[in-house]
Amino acid sequence: MIYLPPQNIALRCRSKKSVFLAGSIEMGVAEDWQTTMGKWFLSLGWNVFNPRRTDWDSSWIQSYDNPQFNQQVSWELNALEKSDVILMYLDPNTKSPISLLELGLHASSKKLYVICPDGFWRKGNVEMVCSTYDIPLFNTLEEFKKYMKIFDKLV
Repeated sequence: MIYLPPQNIALRCRSKKSVFLAGSIEMGVAEDWQTTMGKWFLSLGWNVFNPRRTDWDSSWIQSYDNPQFNQQVSWELNALEKSDVILMYLDPNTKSPISLLELGLHASSKKLYVICPDGFWRKGNVEMVCSTYDIPLFNTLEEFKKYMKIFDKLV
């Protein structure tokens, strides 16, 4: 199943492996890679936590006190914790500061996989974090898919 915010992440989803699709999401700037990868993981039998909210309103004030914003961020933090795998894609056309924050938060989790193409403005920093924490790092979504087909058979 593909879960979108603010959809409840059911406990029954634990019967399958799950992935959180972290990374670039800037509406109108970042490609919608979450939909493509979500369908791909679903075809492998995984549950997918996709934070790309269909009714997102960019006018929402980004404050703890804003109920819609709070609901979104709480959903993401919950899904990040519950997921078996965190896949992070850093689109070179974006800055993705929240994704970089999530990279730091989950660097030592042993469930993070990063795709950082050439041209991402902080690729060197991403490479250093991935190297330090032994996080698998890929240049393209296709490289990750090839790796994942092998990995999925082992898990």
